[in-house]
Amino acid sequence: MIVRKVAVIGAGTMGRGIAHVCALGGFQVNMQDVSSEYLEKSLKIIEDNMQKGVERGKVKPEDKEAALARISCFTDLKEAAQDVDLVIEAVPEDMKLKQDVFAKLDEYCPTHTILATNTSSMSITEIAAATKRPEKVIGLHFFNPVHIMKLVEIVCGLETSEETYAISAEACKQMGKETVKINEFPGFVTTRINALIGNEAFLMLQEGLGTPEDIDKALKLGLNHPMGPFEMVDLVGLDTRLKILEYLHKTLGEKYRPAPLLVKYVQAGRLGRKVGKGVYDYTEK
Repeated sequence: MIVRKVAVIGAGTMGRGIAHVCALGGFQVNMQDVSSEYLEKSLKIIEDNMQKGVERGKVKPEDKEAALARISCFTDLKEAAQDVDLVIEAVPEDMKLKQDVFAKLDEYCPTHTILATNTSSMSITEIAAATKRPEKVIGLHFFNPVHIMKLVEIVCGLETSEETYAISAEACKQMGKETVKINEFPGFVTTRINALIGNEAFLMLQEGLGTPEDIDKALKLGLNHPMGPFEMVDLVGLDTRLKILEYLHKTLGEKYRPAPLLVKYVQAGRLGRKVGKGVYDYTEK
C-alpha cells in the first residue's frame, strides 16, 4: 500500500507540526480538531512556520503554497477519517481518550488504513486493543518542533505487523524524517531518558543547587545539550511532562516519581510557553 492521504487528529502543537511535515512531504492532509477557531489558528501557525523556512532558504515559495493547498480542516472526526491511508493521532496523553478516539477511527476508517499514535510514553498494545485491527496500529513519536526535529521513533505493539511498520517507515521518510524502530516499553527510548533528566533538574532546583538559568547553562555548555532541561519542559508543557512521569512512575517504578516542585508548578498553572509562564516568565518577551 502507498500512503497518499493522511488524517491528523488534534491540531495542537504536535498535531499542527505533523500536518506541516505531511503536507510538505506531498501528502493530502485532513487536519481535525473539535474547534474551528483552533484549526484556523493552527493553520496560520503552519503558514508562518513555512514562511520562515522560505526566508531561510529551506523551502521553495512554490512548495510552501502547494503544501498549504494540500491541507483541509475538519471539526467532524468521521468526515476527516474517511478515505485516508494513514491516521496520526495527536490528542492529549490520556489513555481513555486515546482508546475512545481509536475505537471511533476503527469504525470510520477504511479497512486498509493504518492507525498511528503520537504518544510519547503510552502502550501501543493497550491503545490497539480498542480496535479490531491491532496489526495496523503503530506508534509514530514525533518531536517538538516537528518541522525542525529530524527523528521519529516508530514503536511496534505486540501485534503490529511488519507490513504496517514498513509502510509507516516509508511515509516518515517521505516527510524527510530519520527513524528508529523501537519495541514497545513504557517511555520508549527518548522519553524515559528525557523524563529522568528533567525530573532531576527539578529536584536540584528545589534543593537550591542552582538557578534555572545556571542549571540550563551547565547542561548546554557542559554536556552539549541544545536546550536546557527547564527550557525544554517549558516548550513541551509542564502538565504534559507531569502526566508522562506519573505514567512512568506507575509502570516502571519509584525512580520516576515526579519531583514535588514540578507538581507545585502545575498546580499553580505554570504550564510553560503555551500559557506564558512556566519555569521562566515569557509574558514580557
